[in-house]
Amino acid sequence: MSQTRSHSGLLIEPDGGKLVELFVDESQRDLKRKEALNLPKIKLTKIDVEWVHVLSEGWASPLKGFMRESEFLQTLHFNSIRLEDGSVVNMSVPIVLAIDDSQKNQIDGSSSVALVVDGNNPIAILTDIEIYKHNKEERIARTWGTTAPGLPYVDEAITHSGNWLIGGDLEVIEPVKYHDGLDSFRLSPSELRDEFTRRNADAVFAFQLRNPVHNGHALLMTDTRRRLLKMGYKNPILLLHPLGGYTKEDDVPLYWRMKQHEKVLEAGVLDPETTVLSIFPSPMHYAGPTEVQWHAKARINAGANFYIVGRDPAGMSHPLEKRDLYDADHGKKVLSMAPGLERLNILPFKVAAYDKTKNGMALFDPSRLQDFIFISGTKMRTLAKTKESPPDGFMCPGGWKVLVEYYDSLDQAENGGVSEPVPA
Repeated sequence: MSQTRSHSGLLIEPDGGKLVELFVDESQRDLKRKEALNLPKIKLTKIDVEWVHVLSEGWASPLKGFMRESEFLQTLHFNSIRLEDGSVVNMSVPIVLAIDDSQKNQIDGSSSVALVVDGNNPIAILTDIEIYKHNKEERIARTWGTTAPGLPYVDEAITHSGNWLIGGDLEVIEPVKYHDGLDSFRLSPSELRDEFTRRNADAVFAFQLRNPVHNGHALLMTDTRRRLLKMGYKNPILLLHPLGGYTKEDDVPLYWRMKQHEKVLEAGVLDPETTVLSIFPSPMHYAGPTEVQWHAKARINAGANFYIVGRDPAGMSHPLEKRDLYDADHGKKVLSMAPGLERLNILPFKVAAYDKTKNGMALFDPSRLQDFIFISGTKMRTLAKTKESPPDGFMCPGGWKVLVEYYDSLDQAENGGVSEPVPA
């Protein structure tokens, strides 16, 4: 059942005016578990569970569950959803649940289904359901702008999924937990809003990332805070918000990224007093300008009124050709024009690079081109794999050590060891 929370004070209002949380009241949980036992069951994939998590906490407010067909079509064709009052909220990626023919037949006229994980354990009930055709080719073409083979999310979550989609209102029996040692970092939009209020934030600027933080990133975030203070804000707070759902195989896993981000804060490269480090539970699509709208919209619901956007946000290399899949500037351009994101202030990245004259990261000055080195993600990975040190001032030593440990663990795994520490 949906619960709405209104938020007063200095923070931006959630989409639709209220934060929509989809948890069952604690007193009703046992009753709902019993109810779920007698319903047709849909077994969820890992990515399905991540979407239940996203929906349950209100990241996709005002959605009340997996999309019905009208919401799905509006998302695909307009990147937005029109509400009953005529207002428009941004919604650029479909949040849908696929089922196959046998599951569809098993539902057989029932108006509700239980959503289950390992061992038929129910985590939610989907009510007032609607089943409609899953046109995969159209969904892929409109979300990614291509149907080229090799799109990671498509291969993982769409290609082999069912030919039907089931939408409805979500009743989540209890909060989704991962028991991976990182649950304390998974603050919901409501918890983040409480934390920003506790810190007396009068502006919140969000930085979405799925890579380790180097000093260039830190410089850009620090510079953003300086710009906001200059604009008259008294206490801007940074939401450092790594993506915690599905990512492609060659991305650094969440466990190691969080360990690295903590070292950056410990070293004071980012100020812990003005930074909130939290995990964004969404899966990653790598859908460029389409997906970056979702990343921005979700942060509005968490209380952010400024969003930092860099080069080729949510992009990837073309799966078949030697080029980027998306134009590097289109993400920031689309964000500045996207329907339903008018309330969000977009802050385009300045470019940071390694300045040889300062032995550190600095804002790029094209008039001194010869003084700068651009250290790509590929170059960074190569250095870490070979245990070479980057130039002084590129990344805090503690953070770099974590990266070296990660690539060392990959080598051990290839030689029969364990690739990732199991958190206690």
